[in-house]
Amino acid sequence: MPTLTYRDALRQALIDEMDRDPEVFLIGEDIGRYQGTFRVTQGLFDKYGKDRVIDAPITEPGFTGMAVGAAMVGLRPVVEMMTMSFSILALDQVINSAAKVHSMTGGQASVPMVIRGPGGHANQLSAQHSHSLEGWYAHVPGLKVVVPATPADAYGMLKTAIRDDNPVIFTENPGLYALKGEVPTESGDFTVPFGKARIAREGTDVTLVAYSRMVSVCEAAADLLEKDGISAEVVDVRSLLPLDTETIYASIQKTNRAVVVYEDWRSGGFGAEIAARIGEECFDSLDAPVGRVGGLNVPTPYSRVLELECIPNEHDVVAAVRKIG
Repeated sequence: MPTLTYRDALRQALIDEMDRDPEVFLIGEDIGRYQGTFRVTQGLFDKYGKDRVIDAPITEPGFTGMAVGAAMVGLRPVVEMMTMSFSILALDQVINSAAKVHSMTGGQASVPMVIRGPGGHANQLSAQHSHSLEGWYAHVPGLKVVVPATPADAYGMLKTAIRDDNPVIFTENPGLYALKGEVPTESGDFTVPFGKARIAREGTDVTLVAYSRMVSVCEAAADLLEKDGISAEVVDVRSLLPLDTETIYASIQKTNRAVVVYEDWRSGGFGAEIAARIGEECFDSLDAPVGRVGGLNVPTPYSRVLELECIPNEHDVVAAVRKIG
């Protein structure tokens, strides 16, 4: 099984699906000749040409709207946002069109499209380029929202997203692009289903629930806790819509304690939704209140020292575990 970076796993998934289905095409800013800001589409313009790897003008509402229309007539567009922060400009196209078309046409029309790109803190990209918007999109019925944490999941879930007949928001944390891991690319048919969480690490004393880059942070926190005799289980939720609560609840029924960790702003982030559901459905299993670790509720500073203060780290997770006893 080959070892790939998260970035290369995404590229291989695009290649597999473009080779498999001629209706799949890519559109976005600088994804062709420039090969993508984060190089996910490197080499694809030369391989597939300008009709399937489309360099769009700097107009997110325009090319997202074009992709919605293309999807409605049978194509399968993959829209790259240079950063998911820029998708804010296309919220009308995503929320009022892509997410609602299937329902408002009584199922007569579908929108099989993927909107993918980096979401979350990178490295000194400042306030306007560092949003974690997955919680916003997970608020919208009609969308699917996925947040893979490993190269294998990035590969398998992107393939699933492209084959899905619904609009999918596919968020890639920029801090993961260089992460390496084994990816089962040999058959070309490996996929990862949505709505199925993954136990990233077994444990018995506390459940750490996370997604995207925060899974790696929780695994680092679990290493620190283990030194003090605390066994932490790490649940990688993988997708927010649909959300696999069954795996989360089963873990908490085993450990009787939970801390939810997410990079988004702490106030109103999707981790708050997960924490609320745990409180509602697992109350009798909890030996302590649900802990929550999120990003600081401030615009992301440019200063790297200050930026790091805004992003949850393993020491924040350890402190939250100790706080709930």
